[in-house]
Amino acid sequence: MDVIKVSGTSRTSAVAGAIAGVVREHKHADIQAIGASAINQAVKAIVLARGYLEADGIIIVCIPEFVDVQIEDKVRTAVKFSVEPR
Repeated sequence: MDVIKVSGTSRTSAVAGAIAGVVREHKHADIQAIGASAINQAVKAIVLARGYLEADGIIIVCIPEFVDVQIEDKVRTAVKFSVEPR
């Protein structure tokens, strides 16, 4: 399963649909964002996905954590959100 990567220009509804689809299929989704605007979009998408999944009777929890990622030979700090059913 791949990590859902969110940028500051990502459409929240598209990301929310991806999160909901992955949680329905795999019972777990990882979302990764770097930067304030990307983290904002990711959080809004998780809230939307919560509503999508709640309609199907799936209640989710979100566990945020910092992770180091390597991009073009530089180490950057990202926020990873682990989303799974409660």
